[in-house]
Amino acid sequence: MHRYKSRIRFVYIILLACLWTVSLVSASVSANSADIEILTVDGTIVPVVVNYLDRGIARAEDEGSIACIIELNTPGGLLNATEKIVQRILNAEVPIVVYVSPSGSWAASAGTFITIAAHIAVMAPGTSIGAAHPVTVGEQMPEEVSKKVTEYSSAWIRSIAEIRGRDPAQAELAVTESKSFTTTEALEADLIDFQADHLEDLIQQLDGRKVTLASGREIVIDTSGYVLNWNRMNPVERFLHVISDPNIAYILLSLATIGLITEISNPGLVFPGVIGGISLFLAFYSLGVLNAYWAGVLLILLAMGLFTAEVFTPTFGGLAAAGIASLVMGSLVLFSHSSPPMQINRGLIAGVTIAIVAFLVFVVGAVVRGQRRKVKTGAEGLIGRTAVAKTSLAPKGTVLIDGEHWTAIVDSGKVEPGEEVMVTKVEGLKLVVTRKKTKRRRR
Repeated sequence: MHRYKSRIRFVYIILLACLWTVSLVSASVSANSADIEILTVDGTIVPVVVNYLDRGIARAEDEGSIACIIELNTPGGLLNATEKIVQRILNAEVPIVVYVSPSGSWAASAGTFITIAAHIAVMAPGTSIGAAHPVTVGEQMPEEVSKKVTEYSSAWIRSIAEIRGRDPAQAELAVTESKSFTTTEALEADLIDFQADHLEDLIQQLDGRKVTLASGREIVIDTSGYVLNWNRMNPVERFLHVISDPNIAYILLSLATIGLITEISNPGLVFPGVIGGISLFLAFYSLGVLNAYWAGVLLILLAMGLFTAEVFTPTFGGLAAAGIASLVMGSLVLFSHSSPPMQINRGLIAGVTIAIVAFLVFVVGAVVRGQRRKVKTGAEGLIGRTAVAKTSLAPKGTVLIDGEHWTAIVDSGKVEPGEEVMVTKVEGLKLVVTRKKTKRRRR
């Protein structure tokens, strides 16, 4: 019995030793993971980008990645979205590397804050950062408010630069003077850590660099035997990012206008109404994300109402002209006084206006032609048609028209069987006819 208990104790100790060994190996693998998480941001900084970067950084933290590289190319974006991204980067428990690439890209406005907030900031040749002066979307800021926002942004970018050991004075110039920096200038101004020609070059230069995380833990990056893990936006994120663009939002609003006018003027078509409704909801999402100026939205909706009214009450172009004026004004102020990425392309405005006007002319023309066209179905469609007398009409008798026999009354005179008459009136199930005039032959 004693020997049996000893054997059980021995097996128990062996199991504990195995579990301890496995846990050590697992911890070692996790701490020394060779993965490098790659995230890509190409476009305006909007809420969907916030969610994407948060998800990517969280995955890198959970998997114990060597680093998380954010390939950045952005013309700017929304301040609240930028604040959330910067906060996430500053508090990340994995080294964050922002790489402005490829050549020809830029990290303007919001991109400048994101780049400077990274543990390691890198730029490819031919890229630029800067022009981070704050602007609003939708209306001009009063001078006092503009001053306060600028002072806040200046203090914020200085504090970020100080945390990362960059030159706060040079970083502040991007806000106060909207200064832009080339790769070489940013390197000389101590705003970035180094220049990398491509991703492999970047990873080679990362090897051996020391990074201090928000928790105070110091990490020496070891890229030997690295494995790239490309974590791109999922289809939903890509779709929402695409429509979160001023030009796309404007196109969606225009499609909604055309689709709904078509459905209203021709009830029952269904497809134009469905497309118009979906486009309208997507446009509202995009406009809401981009903080569109409400006056511009109302002017465009007013234009839609005026165009619809023109279809049903043709005013020889009066309502249509008012609608065009409302559409153009709404388009111009929809993202007024914003930075370049928050403006609608002027050529797009002209093209959409011309397309809607052409569509409106076609619809109104079709409605007018339909109202003038004679009715060709039912009893009313018989007026003006030719019938053949089957019996004599003196004045009442029977006529044949379209293979059907009708009771008819001739308005004057007498009609012999076989003569042609023309229907002039329909009274219930009785036709009023008149003898067709025939040309006399000359002798």
